[in-house]
This record gives sequence, structure tokens and C-alpha cells, in this order.
Amino acid sequence: MAKEVHSVSEEGYSTTNQTGDFESTVDAQGEEAPDTLEALLGAYASCYVPALRVGAQQRDAGDLGRIEIDATGDLNDDDKLESVAFDVSTDGDLDEDRKEAVIERAHELCKVGDALKESLEADVTIQ
Repeated sequence: MAKEVHSVSEEGYSTTNQTGDFESTVDAQGEEAPDTLEALLGAYASCYVPALRVGAQQRDAGDLGRIEIDATGDLNDDDKLESVAFDVSTDGDLDEDRKEAVIERAHELCKVGDALKESLEADVTIQ
């Protein structure tokens, strides 16, 4: 099995991506659409949501309800990602031990996080 995306840039630094029936745009300069790193952070956070839900189920943490993630990517001097942090809020009621178990399991399940170099695994805080 493979995943496929067709990407086209007519000019400049903006690219339109066709994924099945869906279309999205990424603008490397961030003028007309999210830039490449913002798109990556969005994909990472979007992947982390189901990982949190499954992790909570597997660690007997109950239903997390509404999940919000504020993703932050700190850049180095070359404007490349140096670190990623997720500030997560949920409707779930988790004690500290359960939070750590859910975070650990979500890290294991998140496919986008798995595809990044190890130093960019998100530092996660659940409130």
C-alpha cells in the first residue's frame, strides 16, 4: 500500500496538492496559505488527536471529549524546526500518571511523529 499526493506549482512558491478528492495549498512564504512548516505542524497535531483518543482508550483513561492542540515549532538559526511542543486541552479528567501513560502511547501511535527525526518528537503537556 502507498499514499499518493499530486503536487503542482505553476509559478512562485505556492503549491497545490491533490490528495484523492481533496485539494490543499501550501505557500512556502506563508503569504497565501500556510507555509511548509505550519502545514507540517497542522498534520502532526491532526495525527496526534486520534493517537490521543486511542491511547486514552488503551490506557483506560476514558473519553477525552473535545481536544484542542496548540502546536508550536521553534526554529533554529537556519529557519528549520528545532523543537515541537503541543499544549493539549481536553474535556477528559486525567490524573498525572494517566496523562503520562496516554502521552507515551500517543507518541507510539502517531504516524506523523514517527516520520519525523527523533529530536522533533513533540513535548506534550495536557491540561
